[in-house]
Formats: sequence, structure tokens, C-alpha cells
Amino acid sequence: MNIDDLSWQVGNHGGLPPRKVDLLLERGHLDLVLQAAEERAEWFCAERAAQELCLRGVFGRAIEVVEPFAALGWRPALWAKANVLLRAGRTDEALDLVRPDEEGRASEYVCRDFAELLVRAGHVDEAIDLLMPHLGGRWIRSVLVEITEGQGRDERVLELIAPHAEAARRALEKSRWASNDEGVLVLQARMLERMNRADEAIRVLGTDIAVKRYGTQNTLTAYAELLSRHGRLDALRELATAEHAHTVLDIFAGALRDRGRADEAETVMREAIAADDWVGYRAWLSVTLLQDGRLDDAIAVAEPGFSWYDCSNLLAPLVYPLFERPEELLYLLDHPLTVPHHGHEEFRYWWRAFALAGLGRAEEAIAVVEAHPDPFNDPRLVRAELLSTAGHLAQAEAELRDLGTVKAREDLFEVLVEQGRAAEAVTAHPTVTEQRAARAKTVSVPLREDGYSAEPPF
Repeated sequence: MNIDDLSWQVGNHGGLPPRKVDLLLERGHLDLVLQAAEERAEWFCAERAAQELCLRGVFGRAIEVVEPFAALGWRPALWAKANVLLRAGRTDEALDLVRPDEEGRASEYVCRDFAELLVRAGHVDEAIDLLMPHLGGRWIRSVLVEITEGQGRDERVLELIAPHAEAARRALEKSRWASNDEGVLVLQARMLERMNRADEAIRVLGTDIAVKRYGTQNTLTAYAELLSRHGRLDALRELATAEHAHTVLDIFAGALRDRGRADEAETVMREAIAADDWVGYRAWLSVTLLQDGRLDDAIAVAEPGFSWYDCSNLLAPLVYPLFERPEELLYLLDHPLTVPHHGHEEFRYWWRAFALAGLGRAEEAIAVVEAHPDPFNDPRLVRAELLSTAGHLAQAEAELRDLGTVKAREDLFEVLVEQGRAAEAVTAHPTVTEQRAARAKTVSVPLREDGYSAEPPF
């Protein structure tokens, strides 16, 4: 075990990834997860096992699981151990383990994590004090609002947010594109709303909208959702049927549905389509009709856009909810109005194959994929996946064992688990070392030296 391997696991979901670990835990195999953590240095196994042990109140064992990883000084493991200590009631030990030094206090990421831990430990004011030097960063302000909800510090947080909101307004008055910080206006309204000052929140943010003191659609959306939550349907209708219709008409229609006025919502969207045949209107209405069990009507609404160059936001939203309903998915794909996905015909081959497999028609499914002239995956892996989907687990296992690659062994894991052979599945799964060798040329998510993703959290 070394920090480089652990960081690679986090950046590439290497070893047994969270989804597979959760599958084992759902089947009652905590023992196998613990064994993989201890014998194979599988970080996700250690992390999930510790969480499961905490749920069971077995805190000493949870600490034992993460201790070898934490002993390396690897930050994610130190934080995991601190979380266990906190849940065990050992608050001072938890905070002392990860309390940032001066260098750490200069990092927004470290302060964010420690502030969250402080709030959970009941040290809310200390958490706020820790974040204050970083409130010039807009995502830290969002963190402050998130972690203090329900902590009785709303007045203080609002006071800290207010100067940044006024600064953003002054910048936006000069130019709608002068500030990338308008999200603080929404945060201010959110604080007012959770302080039971919804009228004031609506007035303040509504004024910003009215005088065009905003630059992005996010502010419009937040205002529309605020109106919806508080039943201001007349104001929302006015906003949604004017120049901002593309941004917020779906929120207005959704508000009508939420209040039992589904027919009126449908009429609003159909009238919008008749006046302005915009893809967003069709997408919303077709998905809503599908949710209501009206597949034929959903297809009819979406169909004019199926042949457009970019039809992904019309066809795909109908396809994906039906993956668990293969008979309806096949009906959609075979419908005379459904044309091939423009420029992406392989998607339709893929969808049809899995619809057939979901109905147990494995050989037909395999024939569909094999007939495609340009497969975008190893045909043997696809064949095994289709066999597995069709319930032919023994045949899928044979295909994957015969292939024997690292990817095949990764896929074999779930096939074996589905057959009740979890221990064999863990043994068959490639190790981190094997995965790293196989993926040496694959670009991974860059990590900072402390083991966290270098990409911003928001």
C-alpha cells in the first residue's frame, strides 16, 4: 500500500469501485469487503466497510479498518478516520486529527472539509470563523449557506452574505457581464426564505430580475422556483410567458402540475409549441407524458425532432426511463414515427439490443449488435453483457472467462455475484496493480498532492 496507488484508486475508481462494494454490502457480504480492504488495500472497500460498521455501532472495528490507510498520512483516510471518531463520540480526537495548520487554513478545500466537521461536532461559530477569510470565493459562500442550515446562525450568515450581494449588484449595474458572482444574489434570497422572510426574498430578487441586474439563466431559474415554492403563480405566469419563456416556462408548467392542474400545464406547453416550436418545450412535454404513462402521446410530441441534427434531448429522455421496461422500449424503437438517431445510429442499435436482451431474447440482441458495421466496444464484452441482461449468466461467465482481459474480469464480478458466488467474484476481480498496468495510457482525473481531485467541487 502506498499513497500513489491510493490516489490512483480515487482518481480512476480503481480496485473494487463504490458501486461494486455497495453491491456486496447489499447482499450481506461485509466480511468480503473487510477482507478486500485488508488483504488487497482496496480503499473503497475500507471506506464503505467503516461506514457500515459505524451504522452498526462497531466503532472500534471501523477505526481498525481505516487505520492502515490513515497511518500513511493520506488525507482522505485521515478524514475517514476523523469521521469515525466523531461518530463514536470522540470529538476532540476527531478534530485534532485533521485540524488544519496555517498552510491548511490557506486552502479553501481544507477549510471547507474542516468546517463541515466542526458543524457536525456542534462548533458552528468556529466553522463560520474558519470560512470567513475565504468568502471572497463564491463557492465557499455556498458552502457556508449549506452547512449552517438549521444551526440557528441565519442572522449571522445573512450579514456575511449581504456585502458580497451588494458588491455584485454594483458590478451588474455597470454591465450585466461585469460580474461572474451573481450567484450571491440567489444565496441572499435563499437565506431570507429560510428565515421565513419569503416576501422579502421575492421582492429583492424580483427587483434584480426586473432591472436586469443579472447575467445568467441560473438567477432567473432560482427566482422562478422561489415563486413556485410560495404559490405566486400569477407572477410566475407573467415571467414565464414573456421574454424568459425558454428558461422558466417548464417551471410554471411544473408548478401547475404540482397543484393538481396537469391538464392546464399540458395546454400551456402545447400552446407554446404551437407558437414557438422550441426543442425544450417538446422535451418537457414528451417526458411528462411518458411519466403519466402516455407513451404514444409522448412519441407524437417528440417525433418532429427525432430527425433533427441534435435530437438527443428528445429521443434519449424517452429511451432511458424505459431501460427497466424493455417491452415499452422496444415498442418505442419500433414505432413508425421513431427514426434513427441522426448521426448516431449506433445508439439505436445499442438500445434495441438491450431491449431484446431485457425480454430474454439474447440471440436476437446479439445479432442486432453484430450486424452493426462499426461497433464501439469489444464485441465479446457486448455479447457477454447482453447474455447477462437476458439472464443467461452461465453463458456470460463462459464468454468473459474465455476472454480473460482485465475488463472482462471486471465485468465477470457482477455476473458471479448475481449467481451467488460473491467470494469467487472478489477473487476474480483484477487487483489495483493489474488495472493500473492495463490502463496506463488512459487519462485519469488529476489529483492534488493531498489525494483530492484537482477539479473544483462546484
